[in-house]
Parts: sequence; structure tokens; C-alpha cells
Amino acid sequence: MAEFVTLETSPEHPGVGTIALNRPPMNALNRQVQTELAEAAHEASMRDDIDAVVVYGGPKVLAAGADIKEMQGMSAADMRKVARGLQRAIGAISEIPKPTVAAITGYALGGGLEVALGADRRIVGDNAKLGVPEILLGVIPGGGGTQRLARLIGPSRAKDMVFTGRFVDADEALRIGLVDQVVAPDEVYNEALAWAGRFHGAASVALRAAKSAIDDGLGVDLDTGLKIEEQLFAALFATDDRTIGMESFVANGPGKAEFTGE
Repeated sequence: MAEFVTLETSPEHPGVGTIALNRPPMNALNRQVQTELAEAAHEASMRDDIDAVVVYGGPKVLAAGADIKEMQGMSAADMRKVARGLQRAIGAISEIPKPTVAAITGYALGGGLEVALGADRRIVGDNAKLGVPEILLGVIPGGGGTQRLARLIGPSRAKDMVFTGRFVDADEALRIGLVDQVVAPDEVYNEALAWAGRFHGAASVALRAAKSAIDDGLGVDLDTGLKIEEQLFAALFATDDRTIGMESFVANGPGKAEFTGE
């Protein structure tokens, strides 16, 4: 039984799984939390009853970064042994082959923001503060922040955030593309549930292919990306969902297909 990270579902929101972080007071991402986060992401990936995932840390914070007390005594040799595992665990949300959304109220700092960067979408409260302040500790983001942040908001803006360690408020985060939606803090989780709920009963095989095409294509040149798209597109013509979707469209118009996920 996980102590700090759980995967929860409810009848009120069918098809939506919530990965909930709960390590008071600030959800610091120690080794145990990292392990449990990776395990929850893997479970969410495998479960057929989960079509989309919300990542949520509660009403005050998503996570305020790594557990610095745990890291303080580590040498370079120590960190070399665990750095890749840390990176993969904090980035585990990005490995879920389903739509994902981070719901952020209050702080998402350091590793907390890196967790959110692994999601497909970020919804924040208007009280949110986001940042990668690792430079103030004499290090750099090590959970994927230098790479995912630059890909999301561009290298110049990413360098400003990483170099200064400053916090970005909700309005600036929306303006620079760091987040996708700003709402009242008490509406963040509900908005995330509503977005994730749109994919219950959707064409899950096609959604998986779409996510793979976009994510895999970002790391290659355009021509290679187009080849990735071509292969995934053609493969979908072997699925039941493609047959169902096209037959339904011809007979009844768009948006009425009942997909099986096969």
C-alpha cells in the first residue's frame, strides 16, 4: 500500500484516474514519493478502466520540489547512481499513454513543476506560483526541467526561469504558455476532472497514437516526424475503433460513435 501517492477513481467521474500526492506539508518528492509516483503512473497506464489521468497535490500545493534534506549529504558519485532513476520517476507522468492533466493550486516548484511538465495539460489556480529555483541551491533542475521547459516555452524563457530561479505567477504562466488554463483555486480540480472526463469512451487507441506521434515527433526532424505520423495513422486502419468511427460517421454524422478501445 502506497503511503504518499495514490491512484484513485470514483463513480462520479468514470474513466478518470487521479494520481494524488499527499506528503504534508509541501509534498516534498523524496525517494519514496518518487518510487510511488512511478508506480502509480505505471498502474494508470495499464488499467483499462482509466481513460485519462489527473495529477493533483491538494488545495495548497502540487509539490514544492525535491527533499533537500535527503539530498544534502549526497556526493557526485552518489547522485550519478540515482540521477537517471530520479529523472524517470519525476517524469513518469509523461510515460502514461493517455491524456493527462496537472491540477495546480498554490505552489509547483522544482520537482513539483517538473512533474506537471510531464502532463499534456496544466490547469492552475489564480494563486499559483511556479518555478525551478534549483539554481539558488547551486544546482540545476534534474528531473527533466531543463528539457521539457525549453520545449514548452522556448529556450529564452526557460533560461530566464532556470537562471534566476524566480517564481512565475498564474497570469505570466498563461501568457508564456507554461500553463493552459487559469481558474479560481477551488475550481482547479473540478476543471481538471471535467477535461479528463471528455475522454471516457473515446477512441483510446487513436488517442494513444496521437500522443505518441506528437511526443515522439518533437525529438526528431520534420521528415522523420512525418514518417512516425504516417506509420501510426496507417496502423489505426487495423483497429475496430476505426471501423466503428467511420461507419458511424457515414450513417449518423460526427460525434456519435461508441468506441470499444480495440
